[in-house]
Amino acid sequence: MEILQAKIEHLEEVAQLFDRYRVFYQQSTDLPGSRVFIQQRLQKGDSTIFLAQSVGQSVGFTQLYPSFSSVSMQPIWILNDLFVETAHRRQGLAQALMNTAANFARDTGAIRLSLSTQVENTAAQTLYESLGYCKDEAFYHYALALNQNV
Repeated sequence: MEILQAKIEHLEEVAQLFDRYRVFYQQSTDLPGSRVFIQQRLQKGDSTIFLAQSVGQSVGFTQLYPSFSSVSMQPIWILNDLFVETAHRRQGLAQALMNTAANFARDTGAIRLSLSTQVENTAAQTLYESLGYCKDEAFYHYALALNQNV
């Protein structure tokens, strides 16, 4: 198993994983759209993507977005996406991706790495809590849908 930071040469592999990740969250498959989205992230450098490889095959990824805590006036990272192919789950890949993300966040001077997950995704919640993530009981998180098609 190897975890590496994705570069533009990994575009096709990441796009395919990203498309399957979206399908996991009940979105229609859209490989061309996924490819464009990931290509923009990699070219603009506005996210950091780590790729999990097993026996030379890309089988998982995590994507982080930079942000800031206004109250502490410090950088934070948002772990927005985490996905491992079904056949490669329960082999420590998700944990390795999460640990790589945490180390990256520390190395870049962030004070926090935050994430959210579906209430029903208890497998992910178990992983997060095993790695020391705490459920935020102090804040409610809200979202305003600006496009009714999403």
